[in-house]
Amino acid sequence: MAKRIGIEVSLAVSEAVKMAKADVVAAYPITPQTHIVESLAEHIANGELDAEYICVESEHSAMSACLGSSAAGARTYTATAGQGLELMHEVVYVAASMRLPIVMTVANRALSGPLSVWGDHSDVMAIRDTGWIQIFAENGQEAFDLTIWAFRIAEDKRVLFPTIVNLDGFHLTHVVEPIEIPTQEEVDKFLPEFKLPTSLDPRNPVSMGAFTIPQFYTEVKKSQAVDLENTMPVIKETLEELAKVFGRKYNPVETYMADGAETLILTMGSYSQTASLAVKELRSQGKKVGQVRLRLWRPFPFEELKQAVKGVKKLIVLDRAISLGGPGGPVASEIRSALYDLPNAPNIVGFIAGLGGRDILPEQFVEMINHGIELADKGQKGSYEMMGVRE
Repeated sequence: MAKRIGIEVSLAVSEAVKMAKADVVAAYPITPQTHIVESLAEHIANGELDAEYICVESEHSAMSACLGSSAAGARTYTATAGQGLELMHEVVYVAASMRLPIVMTVANRALSGPLSVWGDHSDVMAIRDTGWIQIFAENGQEAFDLTIWAFRIAEDKRVLFPTIVNLDGFHLTHVVEPIEIPTQEEVDKFLPEFKLPTSLDPRNPVSMGAFTIPQFYTEVKKSQAVDLENTMPVIKETLEELAKVFGRKYNPVETYMADGAETLILTMGSYSQTASLAVKELRSQGKKVGQVRLRLWRPFPFEELKQAVKGVKKLIVLDRAISLGGPGGPVASEIRSALYDLPNAPNIVGFIAGLGGRDILPEQFVEMINHGIELADKGQKGSYEMMGVRE
């Protein structure tokens, strides 16, 4: 029987990796991710997890070690944050291109400079095009469940793409929450034993990730892009199976109080729950406001998003990262692109807030929604504003 315990979210993620029976953990500690890999090191040292912990000198080395272990057929895990993710940036591309089903937790953190250890989405937005499946958790329960799921989807023979589970630094990683931990039997039922169909074998040497010439590179990347897009049916299928085993349902796109709404606010990550309080308050005032949560970031859920916003007049998008010199925030930019051919597409207004870990309170979400409606009514398509900037 599953047990419900109060536990720090980082430690819950570590518990999920342990219950997934990872074979190799290669990671370098960096705030706010450190508690995850410290806990895993303890599990391995205590004999609670039969795995190899590879101590490395940097995040670049961590991902490099993951390439080797995954290619050899080991269930492989790592975790990082902020500048650490950017240091391994070069190797992150290789993992996806070689179709190695590595699972990584990113404890989302602001990027320098100035130096910040606090959370926003700058780090993951910088690697959005690297070819990894990417999903966002909103709370500790989701962080646990989606970590188990990440191994399942990454290792599916129809997929074989590395997978990132994003959880907001400090706002989620260091919070203690009540989390339902399933039994090992339930996890084993959902997550079969890992067997990589193309693992390296010294008795049958092969070349992986070899050099190529211009005449073939385009075809390789096209194949990779199509294969990543084609993972969507398997993503939905495995999320349905997760719901059957654990009793908790997750979708690529989710809505809250969206029935009859004329305005939706789109959010990602832990602030989605704060935004829902503002939506509930505005609904109580008679305003036709709802929420759409973008849970899956890559592959991008185009059709699911279009269905969620169908008939909506205004769409307010929260970004927790800024595209310097660009059109505001990366999420709002992608939403506009995704909906450009939707008949009667909503007027989209972007807001950038919560940078460097700054809190966004429910009343500030109320202000954001009301101001966004005003801007949309004025016809300011494609506009964006930064909330809470001190003059």
